[in-house]
Amino acid sequence: MRRPDPSREIDIDLARRTVLEQASGETVALASDYPGGWRIKRHNHTRGQLMNALDGVVVVVTDAGRWIIPPQYGLWIPAGVFHEVEILGDVKMRSVYVTPGAIDGLPEVVRVVAITDLMRALIIEAVTLPIDPEPTSRAGLVMALMLREIPRLPEQPLGLAMPSDPKLAALCRRFIEAPSPAARIDDWARDLAMSRRAFTRAFRAQTGLSLTEWRQQACLFAALPRLARGEAVTGVAMDLGYESVAAFTTMFRRMLGAPPKRYLSGHDSQDPGRARPASSKIDQTGALRLP
Repeated sequence: MRRPDPSREIDIDLARRTVLEQASGETVALASDYPGGWRIKRHNHTRGQLMNALDGVVVVVTDAGRWIIPPQYGLWIPAGVFHEVEILGDVKMRSVYVTPGAIDGLPEVVRVVAITDLMRALIIEAVTLPIDPEPTSRAGLVMALMLREIPRLPEQPLGLAMPSDPKLAALCRRFIEAPSPAARIDDWARDLAMSRRAFTRAFRAQTGLSLTEWRQQACLFAALPRLARGEAVTGVAMDLGYESVAAFTTMFRRMLGAPPKRYLSGHDSQDPGRARPASSKIDQTGALRLP
């Protein structure tokens, strides 16, 4: 089977679905380049999907919450989960699609994961290989190793779960629209006519996080897209209500392991696995790209 290389936007989804439906192997790797501001409408797949943005920032929304995928990270989406995607900044997307049950240990829920150096190299190589290779060929062995690495990828705290209680979810949505590190548990509990203890129990039960942890992640959600668009760290920090750039940077480093400027510029923007130009219809090793 050959890889699609659609030349028009209208062909993108159809081309990808055709490949995934026709592929017989357990694992399929596809590459897609998207311009900033692009949105992918709500959809699902019959295979699980590991989504990895080599450049740019991606936001994925499901019924269970919102997930942000900056460079060096990936998002695992189980088969059948409906999701929509927002592209922030030009994005080089590399996705691995896996048949359910292909290997033990695949996550059963949506999960942000760190992409290891090994996994990144495997993905970059995989999108250049023929689809449905012979299992004992070099291409087949690359695909097999990539599959076995997926359950080993470490989970990262970049998901923003939404509570199931409508009133609590409404408070969370208002916070997302205007995030501030000054939000207090007592204020939220009072708004819901709950005791502090009842509120903290309910919030953790429904999101898996304390309000402080959830608030930090929501602020990170608000900050990363703006930073990815090139906005100054000082302006973003002040707009989010931080008293100083140092306080914002401390939060950012604690969550992502590096200060904003180093984090956003520290990844390799070159993609040695970028597929070669293809014909107007289909090319054996061409990536699926948005022009």
